[in-house]
Amino acid sequence: MRFILLPFVWIYQLILMLRHTLYDWGVFSAAEFDVPIICVGNLALGGTGKTPHVEYLIRLFKSNYRTAVLSRGYGRSSKGFKLATGNMTYREIGDEPMQYFKKFDDIIVAVDENRVRGVEMLLRKSYPPQLILLDDAFQHRAIKAGLNILLTDYHNLYPNDFLFPAGQLRDVIAAAKRADIIVVTKTPKVFSPFTRRRLTEIIHPKPYQRLYFSYLSYGRMIPVSESAKVPVPGRISTIVMFCGIANPYPLQEFLQKKCTELITIDFPDHHIFTQKDMHRIVNEYENVLGRSKIIVTTEKDAMRLIDSPYFSLFKNIPLFYVPVEVKFHESEQQSFDQQLNEYVRATTTDRQLHTGD
Repeated sequence: MRFILLPFVWIYQLILMLRHTLYDWGVFSAAEFDVPIICVGNLALGGTGKTPHVEYLIRLFKSNYRTAVLSRGYGRSSKGFKLATGNMTYREIGDEPMQYFKKFDDIIVAVDENRVRGVEMLLRKSYPPQLILLDDAFQHRAIKAGLNILLTDYHNLYPNDFLFPAGQLRDVIAAAKRADIIVVTKTPKVFSPFTRRRLTEIIHPKPYQRLYFSYLSYGRMIPVSESAKVPVPGRISTIVMFCGIANPYPLQEFLQKKCTELITIDFPDHHIFTQKDMHRIVNEYENVLGRSKIIVTTEKDAMRLIDSPYFSLFKNIPLFYVPVEVKFHESEQQSFDQQLNEYVRATTTDRQLHTGD
């Protein structure tokens, strides 16, 4: 199949290479701003763990800097610049921005498919952000971030992948040279030096690039709504897991250790759950014998569920989501935090010297 798709890959690759060349030569200009901007992105179509990594950065900076997250707002029904407010739903700003907004009440969350316009609108606020995190914007050359973080999945490293449609890459492998930091995500919690060396050889970072390795740490299951607010059984016989994310395998591995039987129902990434979908999930749950059974989904999927007109179908059913955080191996967290803090402090100091703030 990849051989058959090669002509399409070559055409796509030529278009991407021409675009990058025009930016590199200055034919296309990239906007720069005198505020610290950190971009988190990947070369793949999705599934590298951007959301928990953005949340890691939010926790790192929000206490010391007025922090904003700017996202495209994938799957939203609105267009243009939108600032997240309390009366909005995921349909207006997207599921990931809604998750940031609900989880962190002391940051600014905004969406705009035009990242340059989005930053300009944020900086026009009465109290503009002191730091902007660009969510999934590595491929947006129209804006120049001060620090670029490139994520790649441990199970599908970008050097081993192919351009879409033959593979999962949406950009050429050579684009990785623009990254200041490369993070191999979703690695095993037990991580040997041999594996570290092997991955480093595959990625082969440039001398100016820092390579880090992160893994996912899942928390306690949380009820999606008050109607599902029941204790998690001490011993679970069956878990019905459903999700609409690109790579559900880490959650599957986590839940398999929590039960005797795991039933999985997969949907496409950012899937909008229909009445038929919810009936399917509930029926799957009701067909399971025994009482020690629950339904589990992801936090991102929960953002789309709670605003659905069909959510009442889950009334009195034990429905939970599993929060997830990013952790770094060994002493890497200190080095990672230090590198990012040094960039933000230096950029902030430089801005104050030039503007007199």
